[in-house]
Amino acid sequence: MELNALYNQIIVENSRAPQNRHKVEDATIALEGVNPSCGDDIILELRVKEGVIEDAGFTGDGCAISQASASLMIDLVKGRTVEDARELLHLFFGMIKGEVADEARLEELEEAVALQGVSHMPARVKCAVLAWHTLEEALDGKQPQKLRL
Repeated sequence: MELNALYNQIIVENSRAPQNRHKVEDATIALEGVNPSCGDDIILELRVKEGVIEDAGFTGDGCAISQASASLMIDLVKGRTVEDARELLHLFFGMIKGEVADEARLEELEEAVALQGVSHMPARVKCAVLAWHTLEEALDGKQPQKLRL
């Protein structure tokens, strides 16, 4: 199977996957992220205790890229420390901006690397980064009622 086809399959499967699409019991952080240019809208909920993201989930609607990105991000950060999650955020943003292309570094993103091709589609970049920006704002404690991209 060609790499691009594999990446497309990962995006399609994760855009429909139910495992991360839920409210989080006893969430300590909740933040809504909105992309007004296309209507993508997610509510990210986290349960962070002693610096560890114990659980994470999201609800909302959007295109396949935004929904897959949210699910892949949650798979990646759940169970990690807040600091590890921040490092992964910066790595993901570097990949999307085309600033990080080193395959060894990108392996840290696991299946989220499937979104690397979005960097060549400027109209879809906001879709891919919505959940990641929402997570960044949530972890920074800057919790406006809605985060708008």
